[in-house]
Amino acid sequence: MDRNQRAVGAVVGSAVGDALGGPFEFGPAGAFSARFPGGGDMEMCGGGGWEPGEATDDTQMAVHLGESLLERGGLDLPDVFARFQRWAAADPKDIGLQTEDVLTNGEAWDAAAAAHFASNHRAAGNGALMRATTSAVHFAAQGRQASMDAAREISALTHGDPAVWEGTAIFHELVRVALEGEDALAAVPSALAQVRPEHRDRYAVVLHPRWHPDQATEFNGAVWPCLGSAVWAVRTTTSYEGAVRAAVDLGGDTDTVAAVAGGLAGAIHGFDAIPTRWTAAVNVPLPGAGERVLRLSDLARLALRLADPSTGWNACLRDVRSTRP
Repeated sequence: MDRNQRAVGAVVGSAVGDALGGPFEFGPAGAFSARFPGGGDMEMCGGGGWEPGEATDDTQMAVHLGESLLERGGLDLPDVFARFQRWAAADPKDIGLQTEDVLTNGEAWDAAAAAHFASNHRAAGNGALMRATTSAVHFAAQGRQASMDAAREISALTHGDPAVWEGTAIFHELVRVALEGEDALAAVPSALAQVRPEHRDRYAVVLHPRWHPDQATEFNGAVWPCLGSAVWAVRTTTSYEGAVRAAVDLGGDTDTVAAVAGGLAGAIHGFDAIPTRWTAAVNVPLPGAGERVLRLSDLARLALRLADPSTGWNACLRDVRSTRP
């Protein structure tokens, strides 16, 4: 499997997981498998305000981030923040309370998240992790240090708690390793070694091979149990489909856990592993960007450009398509 297949698998896989999980958000564990025990075309069921196959704020923010990286030729933090602000002002169906406050509190791009953290003292939600697959794909080729540092900088735009920065950096590193065709789960210890010491232990607990989401001491809307749950879903299954189903079945913040699990599982198993009944339905409305709606080919093109902006991505897209039935 080549790198392009893995890159498209990551971006599309995250969006698919998000869309599958959205209708089950804040529901009980096991709800997805109880409703769809044998799979089938109706799994992209919609509900909870979402249309069938519609991705949530997780993927919308990931796309805005990815498009900024491409259009600005790299990481332009003020531009990313401005795009997020336009999105937040365009009345998206869903937006995290913390993210909304940071994007609308009137502070500058480099002060808004810190101001929120200073006044609330609670800013460790998973809202930066949920959107990180596009940036993980983009920065992977620059190596571990550059990728993890970029994750921290992007996270800090909306989340003032350094715990969020470190969790997002770990995710960047696991995706990077997977895109290289190496064992992402075996890379967990080396990724943890790069984490700031004051946050390392909490991530070591949730990323341990014997940890189970039932052992979480916080809701999976927090960044470390969200990442731990997503990695658990990938570790305890053998396919993209299995990982995403396991993630959604955990209940709670299902769209984000499944988006993170789907991004990592897509990078590991590749685009071909994502069921076509899911990819055919996925769609990403983009409030704040001309009301565009991205579909599979758009997401695949975005992934290929992020993985290598200089590549002949039209030819790569044909190659990816040619492997599908």
